[in-house]
Amino acid sequence: MAAAAIAIPSYVRSEPGSHQLRLAQYPESTAPPKADVHKIATEWVDSLNNALNTSDYDSLHNLFLPDSCWRDQLGISWDFHTFSGPEKIITFLKSSPHGSRIKKISIDDSSALHAPNVTAADFNGKVSGVGSFLIIETDVGRGPGIVRLMQDKDGKWKAFTLFTAMHELNDHKEMIGGNRPSGVNDGSNPGRKNWQERRTAMENFEGDNEPTVLILGAGQGGLTSAARLQNLGVPTLVVDRNPRVGDNWRNRYHQLVLHDPVWYDHLPYVPFPSHWPIFTPKDKLAEWLESYVRILELNVWTQTNLESAKWDESKRQWTVNLKRKKADGTMEDRSLHPHHIIQATGHSGEMKFPQMKGMEDFKGDRLCHSSQFKGAKANSQGKKAIVVGCCNSGHDIAQDFYEHGYDVTIVQRSSACVVSSGCVLDVLLKGLYEEGGPATEDADLLFISIPNPMLKRMHVDATIEISRRDADLIAGLQEAGFKTDTGPDESGFFMKYFQHGGGYYIDVGCSQLIIDRKIKVKQGSEISEVKERGLLFEDGTELEADEIVFATGYQNMRSTARKIFGDEVADRTKDVWGFDEEGELRTMWRRTGHPGFWFFGGNLALCRYFSRMLAIQIKAIEEGIMKYEDP
Repeated sequence: MAAAAIAIPSYVRSEPGSHQLRLAQYPESTAPPKADVHKIATEWVDSLNNALNTSDYDSLHNLFLPDSCWRDQLGISWDFHTFSGPEKIITFLKSSPHGSRIKKISIDDSSALHAPNVTAADFNGKVSGVGSFLIIETDVGRGPGIVRLMQDKDGKWKAFTLFTAMHELNDHKEMIGGNRPSGVNDGSNPGRKNWQERRTAMENFEGDNEPTVLILGAGQGGLTSAARLQNLGVPTLVVDRNPRVGDNWRNRYHQLVLHDPVWYDHLPYVPFPSHWPIFTPKDKLAEWLESYVRILELNVWTQTNLESAKWDESKRQWTVNLKRKKADGTMEDRSLHPHHIIQATGHSGEMKFPQMKGMEDFKGDRLCHSSQFKGAKANSQGKKAIVVGCCNSGHDIAQDFYEHGYDVTIVQRSSACVVSSGCVLDVLLKGLYEEGGPATEDADLLFISIPNPMLKRMHVDATIEISRRDADLIAGLQEAGFKTDTGPDESGFFMKYFQHGGGYYIDVGCSQLIIDRKIKVKQGSEISEVKERGLLFEDGTELEADEIVFATGYQNMRSTARKIFGDEVADRTKDVWGFDEEGELRTMWRRTGHPGFWFFGGNLALCRYFSRMLAIQIKAIEEGIMKYEDP
């Protein structure tokens, strides 16, 4: 007799084919150093340089703690890696045809923040040691690094974490931050074009001009990628089917406000101004994205559909056919031949919209997926709404219904990790992304430099503190019949987001409505079928509804690639999101398996940082510095 299937709790689920992220442990704590911290960091860096330059792997081994990690992004290879323990570090370096690629590492004393002493708060007050910002010089470029040193039981200073990255290529620096253009052409030149004429010609790729990179999607992913590429001198075109830039936010449900704070959400080159609200309303963000395009002179075609795309393996380029509605209302067909396509159509793929018995017979006012929901209807007192799903969108939509007079029920199919927005600010982001905090690029480095297994360990500690602060909130939800969890290995919502792409709610008001029984919860029974005026559940109960919204999430980004580009492209790409065997996020911002095809997505903070990493890879390919097949 076959064994019964064991249900996996939702809070430990991961993307299909991905790996469960291991939970790192802190090294044995040592007292804060009393010696010269600059000398400690300098001597360690000198020893590392000597070991790398002479391939002295025994000495290299002795520079790292047994449970250490070296996280690298394009510094020692053309990929993202996290090597756990000195043995894996050395195995990789021995097998790499490039060796380490690093020519020199030095202490970065370029600002007050870049002092070598890093406080114990780096690891939630659990360990003390010495840390330093670094400058990494490779055979093809340079970038930042961070090392965190701890003493072993014999009192020797060894690396607990080392982070290295390449942020610029030799002889190919970003134009922003370099020489300011004059803005005028002196001298006599009859018939010369003014700035507006030149700008229009560039935007339309007139004449024989073609984009090297075509980006699908004018959201934050597409625009930040375009900004980085353009400032590396790579001709780039963004296309979007919506009438205006920002419509991907404008067209979402009425009350949507970003759940991440402004300090975390700045875009490259043009940060939000000082008067900007902490949490950005969707329409305000849409206006900002539209302004961002104009300020940075990005090439964007709206009301444009991709009709076909074919990859030529021998020429290493695409043939793309576009249909564009121009500003004057006329239609234009264009055939372009970019070397790269970036799919930046959103964090996820096609909507997950479960098809159930009886859907076609529903006679209420509306039955839709959350992505199709534009807002609750006015003057709807007494009407009944059901929201299936209990993550951010589900809660926001339920709150919108309630505020418009509906009798609302949330159907909870699996537990959710709930955290108050105050705890996000005061526990998770405090010290990095806050008013008066570090410069955004420094905060990004401090955050990205932490290997994901250690980040998970730190979030276990943070979740304990959040649970203490939010104890009344969680207790109230549970008393109301709402099932909560604390994420995989009790590491909270952030790791749940990376591992599974959802399953959490950052509370901006809806939780109290549930606690006060103003929004009801149906939990513990699956939906059996859709009735003419509601839902029937497997436990025999039935809920009436005039409107039903399925806030049931989205598929993997490959589903959208398959829909747009077909099986030939999608079958060559790898799955997106979830962790690989090293603890790095899969495929996103990295080579996908199909030459000239890239996935790009994430929240504003991830787009800000990883847009640079993707742009560098493409620039390196275009300049012949890197081949797509390079390790």
